[in-house]
Amino acid sequence: MRKVKVGFVGVGGIAGVHLENVKKCDHAEIVAVCDIVEESAKKKGLEFNAAVYTDLDEMLENEALDAVFVCVPPFAHGEIEEKIVKRGIHLLVEKPLGLDLETVQKKAKVIKESGVICGVGYCLRYLDTVAKAKDYLKDKTIAMVRGHYITSFVPTPWYREINKSGGQLVEQSTHTLDLMRYLAGDIEQVYANMRLQVLSDIPNMDIPDVTSVNVIFESGAVGHLDSSIIQFDHRSGIEILGKDFRVVIDGTNLTIAEKDSSNTYQSKVDFYLEQDRRFIEAVLKGDAALLLSSYEDGVKTLAATLAANKSNEVGLPINLSALEGEKITLANQ
Repeated sequence: MRKVKVGFVGVGGIAGVHLENVKKCDHAEIVAVCDIVEESAKKKGLEFNAAVYTDLDEMLENEALDAVFVCVPPFAHGEIEEKIVKRGIHLLVEKPLGLDLETVQKKAKVIKESGVICGVGYCLRYLDTVAKAKDYLKDKTIAMVRGHYITSFVPTPWYREINKSGGQLVEQSTHTLDLMRYLAGDIEQVYANMRLQVLSDIPNMDIPDVTSVNVIFESGAVGHLDSSIIQFDHRSGIEILGKDFRVVIDGTNLTIAEKDSSNTYQSKVDFYLEQDRRFIEAVLKGDAALLLSSYEDGVKTLAATLAANKSNEVGLPINLSALEGEKITLANQ
């Protein structure tokens, strides 16, 4: 079987995980890396025996690539995806997809029309415990969903600026919100409160350090997500409640509790590796159905987080069904 020739745009942070994972895939080969920081690109190029670029156009022109991992900060996407799919190259884009919904929706249309396979890095969907939870819930009526993503401050300079990261909900807690969507269905309405309460002494800090988001799902279920960066450790998970049952994902572990029984399952997979292997397999087989998060689906999660930011700004609920580009209709109008 042939090997998928892989390139990378952005080699910092999460790209390191993807690089190691692709290296472990028997049917993939890292052939090129690109980063605007030449020193970083050279370091990764040497480590993974790949050609080095600081300009995406040059990499796409010079290399015969089958797939590209896009691992750039939220504010830095520009026309990266459009340039890649124009050449018929498949891609996996790290979350979040951007900071402007209208721009991302236009990208989604270009990607769909190109016919390429495109996944989004919502890696928690690839947990074996999440698959078991989804199967259990398929015939259940969900009443409430409770999520949390509580962690410590990220020192990366751009993370603390709202116009570069979108804040914790858009950049990090999006994983928990996406898992809520994946297991409980699409979100109809959000109402959020956010504050920079105790970390205002950090230079250039203008993102909230505590966030509370209420949601209503299209199914009628209600939900809530707590998000914070003021702790010394990391905790994340969701709890799904229905009549006489409870599904709890704590980190990567799953507990299914019913009236007379309770069973706990520990995850046995590396969900990042599983995601990347599935992407390589999808490219090899030309089968986008192997992926659990498409670009279009990733847009829905982004829309929910951006709508929460807007809700906090205006102090009113936001209906996601009314979002079209930058147009936002407030729930009470």
